[in-house]
Amino acid sequence: MTRQEEQGDAGRQAGRRSRALKAVGLTLAGALVLGAALAGYAYWHLNHNIRSVDINTALGDDRPAKAMVTPSAAASPLPTGSLNILVLGSDSRSGKANRELGGGDSSGARSDTAMVVHLDAGRTKATVVSIPRDTLVTRPSCPLASGGSTAVAYGAMFNSAYAVGGPVCAVKTVESITHLRMDHYLEIDFSGFANLVDALGGVDVTTPQDIDDDQSHLHLKAGPHHLDGKQALALARTRHGIGDGSDLGRIGLQQMLVKDLLEQMSSTRLLTDPARLYRVADAVTSGLTTDTGLDSLSELMRLGQSLEGLRADRVRTVMMPVVTAPSDHNRVIAEEPAARELWASLR
Repeated sequence: MTRQEEQGDAGRQAGRRSRALKAVGLTLAGALVLGAALAGYAYWHLNHNIRSVDINTALGDDRPAKAMVTPSAAASPLPTGSLNILVLGSDSRSGKANRELGGGDSSGARSDTAMVVHLDAGRTKATVVSIPRDTLVTRPSCPLASGGSTAVAYGAMFNSAYAVGGPVCAVKTVESITHLRMDHYLEIDFSGFANLVDALGGVDVTTPQDIDDDQSHLHLKAGPHHLDGKQALALARTRHGIGDGSDLGRIGLQQMLVKDLLEQMSSTRLLTDPARLYRVADAVTSGLTTDTGLDSLSELMRLGQSLEGLRADRVRTVMMPVVTAPSDHNRVIAEEPAARELWASLR
């Protein structure tokens, strides 16, 4: 091969390499653009999932004072102060998925589960206090979105607050019982909870006794079980197949389930599995209603990041002390002074 032919061959090879590199570059650029577009859509979609209620504006200043936050010497980009969050599981029948899981029509909803989550300063310890929905309380006057307000109700069932005045009245009623400021509000519906469990791959639980409840369609022998979302929801809602059929037995199962879910989340390597992380985030946000302080993906992520040091074994679960109501053996009232002392310990 002559020198001229060698130069021509080298030129053709260089041309092919240049075209190949250009193709790789264009492919990478296209992938980056597509990835950015998908990431942008995912963020928009998750943000769009979240519904919110402006509780602070609705309730104004007639509320317990916020906890005082002492600035730390080493400023942290994440919040570290104590926090109280009212977490409700609602039995809303809105939407086909919720109706299939809960039955009934779409006219209204109640707070099927109510928990006050208190995060200690530093956010490495937490106390979760369940409030029985059958507790008789004085329900305060609550503002209504349509204008006006509800009347004060004496000896009303606790979960009626949500039914008559939604999240705003639920928060106001809890604050009147506890004398604690609810810094945030989180509500998850039936389908949101079930989808979260499924996105995590199910949850492992150990039931302390046989459960045989035709109403929740849950039939489990005592012992370990791996539950999918529908079964976990049934476990959280069952009451007729355990104990005396009251709300108190169900609360014990709910608290067990909360701890098991925390263990499941901590053991699932979500950050190394983007697809599963997205499924979990989509499941959480699609069934979520928050106050306006947590109504964006960035705020929820900031809250989650501030809890990185919180382990499941440092979460204490208790129930507000109650006794049978003298007026109705199917209802309970706060046991004093034990209930008052419990709430005071969280200030």
